[in-house]
Amino acid sequence: MQLDPHAIWALSLTVIALILFTRERIPLETSSLAVIVLLAVSFQIFPYENSGGQRLTPVSFFSGFAHEALVAVCGLMVAGYGIVRTGALDPVGRGLAKLWSFSPVLSVLITLIVSALLSAVVNNTPIVVLLLPIMLNVALRTKANPSGLLMPMGLATLLGGMTTTIGTSTNLLVVSVANDMGLERIGMFDFFVPAIMAGSIGILYLWLIAPRILPDRSPNLEDSGPRIFTAHLHVPSGSWADGRTLTEIIEKTEGAIQVSGIRRTENTFTVPLPDAKIRAGDRLLVRDNPSALKEYERALGATLYSKGHEVSDDNPLAEDEQHLAELVIDRGSPMVHRTLNEAHFSDVYQLVTLAIHRKGKVLESMPQGIAKTPLRLGDVLLVQGSNEAIEEVKRRGHFLVLDATTELPSTKYAPRALIIMAFTILAAALGIVPIAISAVAGSLAMVLTNCLKWQDIQRALSAQVILIVVASLALGTALTQTGATVYVAQQFVEITTGMPDRVIFSALMLLMAILTNVVSNNAAAVIGTPIAISIATQLGLPPEAFVLAVLFGANMSFATPMAYQTNLLVMNAGGYTFMDFVKAGVPLTLIIWLSLSFIVPMFYGF
Repeated sequence: MQLDPHAIWALSLTVIALILFTRERIPLETSSLAVIVLLAVSFQIFPYENSGGQRLTPVSFFSGFAHEALVAVCGLMVAGYGIVRTGALDPVGRGLAKLWSFSPVLSVLITLIVSALLSAVVNNTPIVVLLLPIMLNVALRTKANPSGLLMPMGLATLLGGMTTTIGTSTNLLVVSVANDMGLERIGMFDFFVPAIMAGSIGILYLWLIAPRILPDRSPNLEDSGPRIFTAHLHVPSGSWADGRTLTEIIEKTEGAIQVSGIRRTENTFTVPLPDAKIRAGDRLLVRDNPSALKEYERALGATLYSKGHEVSDDNPLAEDEQHLAELVIDRGSPMVHRTLNEAHFSDVYQLVTLAIHRKGKVLESMPQGIAKTPLRLGDVLLVQGSNEAIEEVKRRGHFLVLDATTELPSTKYAPRALIIMAFTILAAALGIVPIAISAVAGSLAMVLTNCLKWQDIQRALSAQVILIVVASLALGTALTQTGATVYVAQQFVEITTGMPDRVIFSALMLLMAILTNVVSNNAAAVIGTPIAISIATQLGLPPEAFVLAVLFGANMSFATPMAYQTNLLVMNAGGYTFMDFVKAGVPLTLIIWLSLSFIVPMFYGF
């Protein structure tokens, strides 16, 4: 088969695109949109007709924006954000943290298994974000090596994403493209068994071997970790902590809380002895990061709010729509050397101050409370309030508002979010409706039940993911319509002539595994799927098996930090280097590749 100019151009542009996708200086969104525009413009100027006289319409390169796969990906991103926004995964994190007090070694294994299983049905990015601080805190408390925990956990979520069609956007793309080319649609759990078999071997490697070959690294706690704030926990009447001893309170928080003092009245403090009994009205002096302070508040039934500003039905600072933010007292702030009471802070800014961080010094006590503590240049206030109030503070310019602003999870909606997500997955798994329909319906249900607000939708959707998917689909269309995929498949078959069918299958999967660690896995998957089907057709082998070779290979993003976004999160938090990923990721890639090279052909009889 000879290539015509259009096929040569399609292949050339594919190579150019793959190179652009690896350039860190060029945003992936820009590269993706440039590829789409180049395809549309070039095929408009130089029209293409196939041997049957059918013309390739340039506008078809934009059809990816309405492709079923992209609709499903966006729907799942939104529904998954509802799980995060409502804090539905928080009990999982707390449960895993408790396990460490019983058996650290077994806890590592359970953490790997749970993170992998969750990633089979939920995007792995929020799972990694949830588990990273837990793993870091556990490492600090047990004096374990964080580098032996963080990367294995991150790689375990990638293994879990390989097991279902909704595990990653890559899986959805491969399945949809294969269906577009005439193959019977692959069901949600059709490849779960071979994936879980190979994944189990990978989990054992991550549990027993990976921590031993990873060098000790210092996590970037100073740069990326949350600041430590000093706060008062108010104990109201009837709360869990009312009438409990300090020992019981410490046990309730799994030993995490450190009480520096107990303020009983305006002028008296009680020494925090283990048998000291906490009474209603007491204020516990504690120091920790913002998320831990909010967790103590929830666990003990206490409150971080300043006196006179507790949340109530009449108070505008209700728990819904609340955000945490950090305000720096800089040189232009009117708060320097003043107290919050003197400046009428809560009335002027409609924010409640929860805690204070003082750089370079630990606030040993706040004898008159947060509101009467004189503030210094460089102090950081942990505040809570509505998004509008925080935006107003930014507009006034009286404080430097750090980028660490975070929404508080609407935990009372967590059961609703879990039920909606369960129905979304079950409806698709049982074949009641396609995943694109169930995912969009689930997203709407999240909004209608107040699990999400419309402004949350834009946070859930990723322009980078959307554009790389559309660009990949456009390239796939160009390669398929011009016959370039058939040509590449013929070359692959010629190179592997005489080799056993299993070796050919294995070689394709290894090629995709190498490619996915260099370029976008979505691009590699969409470009590789039509080529795989063409190879299987020419060899007379089951095309579904070769589609899975592409799917599994494109998911083996283990060996480089840029291969997948969660790898970058783990790299930053754990202080890893590029070679650390190579040391731990290459053996994992070889293990999964060799395992699937034997397992998948057994299922398809070749």
